[in-house]
Amino acid sequence: MNEMLLATVRFLNNDTKRVMTSRQLYKYLLRQCERLPSDACKHYKFSIKQSYKQHISESDPERIKEIIAKSIENAKWIVNKYNQK
Repeated sequence: MNEMLLATVRFLNNDTKRVMTSRQLYKYLLRQCERLPSDACKHYKFSIKQSYKQHISESDPERIKEIIAKSIENAKWIVNKYNQK
């Protein structure tokens, strides 16, 4: 599983370096929402806020890194999806 995480981190290298904490991730994801159409922006902002509340008590550093890497990957996919339309 560590190999998969390392591959993801390499792929997301620039954004992952900027996003090191859960609070920075939260701000990053909300800023990414601004790149989406208005309806999608509202939907994803709500989803981000709910997920943040759900994971706020996470204390395992490895799990936090996994969540950050996966969240950045998902955000890039969503923004690309809407920009292709």
